[in-house]
Amino acid sequence: MNLSIKIFISLLLSVIVGLILGEENLPWLKAYIAPIGTMFINLIKMIIVPVVLSSLVCGVASLGDTKKLGRIGIKVILLYLVTTAIALIIGLGLASILQPGVGMNLVPEKAPEITEAPTFMTVLVNMIPANPIMSMATADMLPIIVFALAIGIGITAVGQKGQPLLNFFDSLAEVSYKLISMIMSLAPYGVFALLVPVVAENGPKVLLPLLSVIVTVYIGCILHALIVYSSIVSALGKISPIKFFKGMTEAMLLAFTTCSSAATLPINMKNCEEKLGANKSVASFVLPLGATINMDGTAIYQGVCAIFIANIYGIDLTMSQMIMIIISGTLASVGTAGVPGAGVIMLALVLQTVGLPMEGIALVAGIDRVLDMIRTCLNITGDAAVTVAVTQTEKGK
Repeated sequence: MNLSIKIFISLLLSVIVGLILGEENLPWLKAYIAPIGTMFINLIKMIIVPVVLSSLVCGVASLGDTKKLGRIGIKVILLYLVTTAIALIIGLGLASILQPGVGMNLVPEKAPEITEAPTFMTVLVNMIPANPIMSMATADMLPIIVFALAIGIGITAVGQKGQPLLNFFDSLAEVSYKLISMIMSLAPYGVFALLVPVVAENGPKVLLPLLSVIVTVYIGCILHALIVYSSIVSALGKISPIKFFKGMTEAMLLAFTTCSSAATLPINMKNCEEKLGANKSVASFVLPLGATINMDGTAIYQGVCAIFIANIYGIDLTMSQMIMIIISGTLASVGTAGVPGAGVIMLALVLQTVGLPMEGIALVAGIDRVLDMIRTCLNITGDAAVTVAVTQTEKGK
């Protein structure tokens, strides 16, 4: 049976079992079932740094031209910013039509504590690793990307003398890909163990009062994938959207389950290269960068939550406020790159920009895991769409 089908069946079973067991069995589920899911996630995390470092070094070295690297970098960042802005527009537009939160009495008593967002210059400074080994130990992706870029450029610059080092990274990449295949064979069991406690904890009692927000975010993410990503892969990538989404099934289901772009990265790289025909050097550069800065799913979540919070407090957002949400949300997606809890920080920045009550964040905190599932799934799908598009535009150059 196809692995994607096995994962999907596991996902359905986990929902059924989680609803049957319910919250009363949550302590038992967390004690004996959740650790199996944690072990599966740890297996994936174990391979993230080796696969990103080795594949990115090999990718940059194979480009053989820093001008080409710069050209690809500009294309990637522009595409990510444009799709993030479109995602915010979709989120705001859909929420304006469906009006989640209207007539609901859910005003919280106080705002949760939000970590202060770093300045853009702080993000830039932190991108340069003072200690690359420390960055690898903590899986801090942006410094690892910069370090790998530097190694790849250095190998290209020294020519033949750098070949032994390139051979080492090439071997490491191949071993990492093999380990990914072995780990993915355990995915159905890992998915089940991860989702059962989540479904049991976030049962109907928690989800029903905020169902309007969940439905709006999910519809927005599906529309963005079908409209924006289909257009990108067909117009720029020159492949059928059906082939694209079929090739992305494994990565999308894993992202939906784990809620981690980083954890899905090794599988996303494998799928893009083997099933979608993405150039290995392009995928090695675009996907790790996208896993850090591409936040289309989070952008839709922000747009919907901004309208939801405004409706709860009886505030009518003006057109200028909505434009400010789009601008601030797009810039915040880069400004909070690689920061833990970036989604909540971005939402706090957006609310602050347009003067909405920060207490509103507490309303969506209870269903954040449910929303995080679809937005992570959309984020990694966007990474792959851009990878396919850039691969096609770089052909013959």
